[in-house]
Amino acid sequence: MARTVFCQYLNKDAAGLDFQFYPGELGKRIFDNISQEAWGLWQKKQTMLINEHKLNMMNADHRAMLEEKMQAFLFEGAEIEIEGYKPPEA
Repeated sequence: MARTVFCQYLNKDAAGLDFQFYPGELGKRIFDNISQEAWGLWQKKQTMLINEHKLNMMNADHRAMLEEKMQAFLFEGAEIEIEGYKPPEA
């Protein structure tokens, strides 16, 4: 049976993550408060950010910037802008 959490990003009960994907206190906060669906949305944005800015995950400054964007996206409702990207129209 899937674990259910109240997702702070979606503002509803949803299937929780199967395990803690991110280390530390922030990882615990994500595990306890973010759904699989919201994590998947973040992963898509993260990939776009890494590609757009040519981020190197070995660079501490790049990792810190990505973590800051992740927190803003998941917990503050910030919309992450990807230069030149236009979402498909419904």
